[in-house]
This record gives sequence, C-alpha cells and structure tokens, in this order.
Amino acid sequence: MQKETEIKLRASRETLEALRDHPALKKRNKSGWEPRELFNQYFDTPTRELARARVALRMRRDGEQYIQTLKTRGQSVAGLSERNEWDWYLEKNKLDLKKLDDQCWPAALADLDKKQLAPIFSTDFTRQRAEIAWGRGKAKVVIEAALDLGKVIAGKQEEEICELELELRQGEPAALLELALELAADLPLMPCDISKAERGYRLFDPSSYSIQADAQKLLAETPLDGAFAAISWSLLGNSQRLAEQYRFNGHWRLLEDWLRQLVDLRALLGSLGQAVPRATTRELRDALDALIADWRPRLEQGSNDEAVRQQAPEAFRAELANTRWGQFSLSASRWLLAKGWTEGRNERGNRQGAAPLGKWLVRLLAEEAQAMPLSRAQQLPEVLADQLPRVQRMLVWLRPARGVLELPEVDRLYGELAKLEELLAAPDSEGRLDALAAQAHTVLTLKPWKALLK
Repeated sequence: MQKETEIKLRASRETLEALRDHPALKKRNKSGWEPRELFNQYFDTPTRELARARVALRMRRDGEQYIQTLKTRGQSVAGLSERNEWDWYLEKNKLDLKKLDDQCWPAALADLDKKQLAPIFSTDFTRQRAEIAWGRGKAKVVIEAALDLGKVIAGKQEEEICELELELRQGEPAALLELALELAADLPLMPCDISKAERGYRLFDPSSYSIQADAQKLLAETPLDGAFAAISWSLLGNSQRLAEQYRFNGHWRLLEDWLRQLVDLRALLGSLGQAVPRATTRELRDALDALIADWRPRLEQGSNDEAVRQQAPEAFRAELANTRWGQFSLSASRWLLAKGWTEGRNERGNRQGAAPLGKWLVRLLAEEAQAMPLSRAQQLPEVLADQLPRVQRMLVWLRPARGVLELPEVDRLYGELAKLEELLAAPDSEGRLDALAAQAHTVLTLKPWKALLK
C-alpha cells in the first residue's frame, strides 16, 4: 500500500498546452514530458456498494501492462487529497478478486459478494507526465506532474477530462500548494476536489455526487484554533465542490450556496479578534470582498429575474476562465495548511486560540448580542442597517457549533437569527422595516438571547 497525496486542477485545453512550457515546471523538469495512453475501467456492484463505502476499484491498461488498483478515500479538503492506494500488476485484463483481501478490503464491505462486481464506467485519456524536482530549504521536493486529456464515459453519457494532477512523491504537502500557486498566478486553474471515479459515478447517476465535504465534529473542549481551522476547511472545500457542480449542471441553487460559503468564510475571518490578527487575513479578506461584491448583486437580481439566472452559467464560466478563483482557493488552502493566522500572534492571541470552544463561543455571542440595538429596533428598525456583519459572525459559528453550547433553545436562536439575516440582506421594499421590527422583538424574547444579555 502507498499513500497518495495530490491536488487536481481543472484546466482548459489551451491552459493544458501552456503548462508544458510554464517556467515553474520547465526549469524543474527532470525527465521531460513522457506521453502515454491510459485506458481505465471502473467496477462496482449493481447497487454501487463500493461507491457508498468510498472505494474505487479500477483496471488500467498502460501499454501492454494491466494494473488493478484499489483506492479508499482518506482525507480530502479544499482540493488537497490523501488516499490509500493498492496496485497489483497483472498479466491479463481480468480482475483478480483474491487480491482484494482483508489487508486492503474495507471492513464495511466484508460481506459483499465480489462476484457481483461489474464494469460501470470508463476513463480513457492521454497523459503527459514529468518529474518535477527542486530544493525547498534543506529538503528535496519531488512531484509528478500529469497533464490529462480525454473522456469519462458512462453508458451514453460522457464528460471531458482536462486537468493537471500534481502528486507528491517526496517532500511536504505544502510544496504541492506552492507549486500550484505559481502556476495559477499566470494560468486559470480551478482546484477540483473530484476524482475521475467521482466524475464517472456522477455521469452514471447525477444524484451520487456529494457536494458537502466531510466536516469535523466540534466538541465543547475543542481548542478555538482547531475549530476555526475545521470550519474554514469545510467552507473552502464546500465552495470548491459547489463551483465544480455549478459548472457541471448550472443549477441556480448551487450558485446561491457557493456565495453563501464565501460570505460565511468572510464572516469567520472577522470574528476571532486577536486569535486571528487582521494583518494575517488581509489578502484573503480582500479577495473575498471582491468576489462577493461582483457576485452578490447578480444573485440578488437573479432571485426575481429568470433572464439573469439563464445568463449566470456563462458568467461563471468566464469567472473560471480568469485566474482569480484559482488564486484565491489555493492561497486560502496554503494559508490554512500553514496555520497562517498564528504567525506573529501575541500571547493573548495564543491563549485565546487555545481556549475551549464551548466557553469562547458563549463569550463571543454575548458580546455580539449586547452590542446589537434590538430594543431600539422595535421602534426604529433602521438602526439595524449596519448590523448584517454582526449577525453573520454569530451565524457562521452557530451553524456548525451550536451543539457545544449549554443554552436553552439554541436551535431556535439560530433559526430566528437566520430570519433576521435574511431581512437585513434583502433590498428595501414595502413592509420590510415593519418585518425587521417584528423580528427584532422575536429575537429579544428568546430564552437564549436573554441568557446572553445577562
């Protein structure tokens, strides 16, 4: 078994060609580009039990060589993935079921009749690979770069494969992101947390693709630094998967959810005070502000205008054809991997970062609640005009972490604050101020709100 650490970057055909001569690859290319044709057949049961267990079983033909591969999904966050992989070199194009023993076969599939395994889709592509190596400090980095161009085929459905794969052979995972960022500074590259196998399953059954990334369970004793990292990785990973799925099918709700992840990430970056110093987040906040400023008006217009919704997929393709989205996604991933918010942090910030989430979150919510003029808003709802960021800071924590709070009716608090956020974000209309005043009264009467004001 070997552990596969890689990052996939969706590209256009033009970008794929330009990558061959990009200085960041060309000056470090130790092998030259070696072309090969790869034909891959994936197997599963008729009820797709392997997919449910997050297992991919593949037979690859590489020249005259047949390679049976089993991959189990390990950790995959924001485009950077780690998977366990087993390879067996075979003499003929037929699965060797005896290789799928307890050493590699997941316990969840222990009772599966492997004789049910049958071809389900294929991924055939031309790969140009090169060994990219350089010195990073005192350490050596070796990365296999692969330019893949071909098709995923499931029955009568097919989708183009056009991507750059960077797989770590030697060195630290941060080197993958550093190289990807060098490339994304000049070329439009989209971090793409979806494997070729997932694309095949998505073609075979569009409902099989999971948009939500796995989220770490937060506990009351989880240190604030750990909770912040977990929520940030989740939001970033979700934004990337939503971008990929919206690019794929153009469903408007996916674009709304994509913007929601960006708004939440922006609120999160501004919610931690000295634990996450503003100087460490400036570039990310600026990038988020620019994306939100461009896309929020389009979403607001599209909520009541079918023509805007119809035009949005083309506008999003234009966004992805620019370097902005790739640069932001990769920069955020690198910053999170390096725990960039801790650099230069003072001692008070360090203590705050180590604080248990349950205690810190109560203090945050209490401070935000006490600063919100809800009592005045019952008569003068316009005083809430600048309170949207405050509500968003509360919600970005309540959404994943309200289970750690020892407050009464905390789910209702989350629901009513979400209604308040919706009213604050809505354009002016007849009756909006009255609705704001009524919602301010509702929040004020909640038991958990009263507890926060004590």
